[in-house]
Amino acid sequence: MNLDTKVKFLQGFAHKIRIQILECIKDEEKTVSQIVTDLEGNQSNISQHLACLRGCGLIVGRQEGKYIFYSISNQQVRDLLKMFDNVLETVQNDVACCENHIV
Repeated sequence: MNLDTKVKFLQGFAHKIRIQILECIKDEEKTVSQIVTDLEGNQSNISQHLACLRGCGLIVGRQEGKYIFYSISNQQVRDLLKMFDNVLETVQNDVACCENHIV
């Protein structure tokens, strides 16, 4: 696997709003309006992050009438989100103390 491709994929997870979106839709599909309401964000910003997540293959959109319903693209992505939670449980104190990260 190409290292640049891996980095691009991981960038999909590298922003707080994108993680919030993934958490918001991990159990059920939602429209942009529902996501905006749940995250108390603004539609333009959420839409830009949705485009990034789609581009990384992490989510898909399903058109129904005038609405697009967003969901996690596949079970492997759901499993990866769960794995992040599991790993974070064991290293969260170290992560909290990390001074070399960018927020």
